[in-house]
Amino acid sequence: MSKFKLYFFLLLGLFVFLGCKVEPIDAVTVEDPSLDTDDTAISLEGELQISDFVWQGLNEFYYWQEEVTDLADTKKEDSKAYAQYINQNSDPDAFFETLKHPEDRFSWIQDDYLELENSLQGIVASNGVEFGLLLACQNCAEVIGYVKYILEDSDASDKNIQRGDLFSGVDGTTLTVNNYRSLLFGDNLSYSLNMAEVQNGALVNNGVVVELTKEEYFETNPVQLYKTITLDAGKVGYLMYNQFVSNKSSDLNQIFSEFKSEGINDLVLDLRYNGGGSVRNCVELASMITGQFTSQIFAKEEWNSKLNTYFKENFGSESQIDRFVSVLYDGESINALGLNRLYVLTTSESASASELLINGLSPFIEVIQIGERTVGKNVGSITLYDYIDNDRTRNPDHRYAMQPIVLKIANSEGFADYSYGLEPTSEIEEDLSNLGVLGDADENLLSTALGLISGVTAKKSFQKAAWNRTLLIQDPLLLKRQNMIVDKNIALPISVNEK
Repeated sequence: MSKFKLYFFLLLGLFVFLGCKVEPIDAVTVEDPSLDTDDTAISLEGELQISDFVWQGLNEFYYWQEEVTDLADTKKEDSKAYAQYINQNSDPDAFFETLKHPEDRFSWIQDDYLELENSLQGIVASNGVEFGLLLACQNCAEVIGYVKYILEDSDASDKNIQRGDLFSGVDGTTLTVNNYRSLLFGDNLSYSLNMAEVQNGALVNNGVVVELTKEEYFETNPVQLYKTITLDAGKVGYLMYNQFVSNKSSDLNQIFSEFKSEGINDLVLDLRYNGGGSVRNCVELASMITGQFTSQIFAKEEWNSKLNTYFKENFGSESQIDRFVSVLYDGESINALGLNRLYVLTTSESASASELLINGLSPFIEVIQIGERTVGKNVGSITLYDYIDNDRTRNPDHRYAMQPIVLKIANSEGFADYSYGLEPTSEIEEDLSNLGVLGDADENLLSTALGLISGVTAKKSFQKAAWNRTLLIQDPLLLKRQNMIVDKNIALPISVNEK
């Protein structure tokens, strides 16, 4: 009988594993429902090992494990029944979806872990045009694209296209609800955008065509823009940060060194398009903003009951706490600003680690949130891989990996109930028909923040956008951008499956 070991490695290779075994699942003979005999052997090898990996991983680590009947520990007590169950769920993608809790909006499975790893580090196939989509009207099929921003050093960065531009077609084909996925999110690396503009209240093609080519392994810079703005009230730092990336903390720290030398009095942190990312990077950024709360609790983690018990027994409760720090993970001293007030710009795309930053800082300093209600992702994930030996050799038969939700995260006061999003102090919808220039003092969200700093704007206001936001189409890639990734140096149990 062959032996097969299944265990899980968390993101970025930061974790040391302990030999905590689950009960082995042996290869057994089970009855195939389509046959009259019971001599069909199911060894859970071949393609079935992927579904086996899915079940074992979710059973061990999934936050809602106890609430999902099919993930109960008793499922593996009968080896024959378990093997037949896996055989009946041979499609790992579909199987994964059936095991998700009804409240789970964020877990996903991916058939190529290399693509997953790259995306978590901001390495994607991109031509540099970050855009949104909306229906042209209430009851029509036509789709309008609008440019949110252009990535620096990308193919688009030296093309005739910028924030606020509109497009209505791709390669001469009008965008509709039926073709936008294949035209804009397909495997094609090159395409042309047919640009448009509003004339007399109607959207018309303006004849401009922008040729674009995606770079397959383009590394995005999460820092879109930073600058110092001088007001009568003092100097204000402005930072637009679009993804929390664990290996970018040193770059952030350098920016904060510049802010510190400039003597800024206030900071406007623009997270309007930040879907989240690394918890560690989030804690380090929070520590750069402040500095006076080193070693105090920034966030508390709650895992499933099995892992909560495991952590407490093996590492104590400290292993589930994230604290403000004075140095980066690599030992570099943090350039802290010592602020007691922060202005944060958000939209309905701000999620996960962006929300964690706001929630984690709120018990300590005044956080003034400007813009739209956030997504409401108060949960975090890890990356689960399928290994075949103790040398962390990845299963050569497939490249599947999972990014399941494994914990809920609260601030130092225990508050984590923001699954409906964090409500802004000053509610302003980003006007898709007039986006303005990022970092410009007249841009709607930033101008509101500067007005509050100058004392010329009321703290509670509401500005509604001209275009109907109910017509927005959700980006099919948005789920994978809305991450809160746990990347701490802790050990998790190994689940071993011998058969």
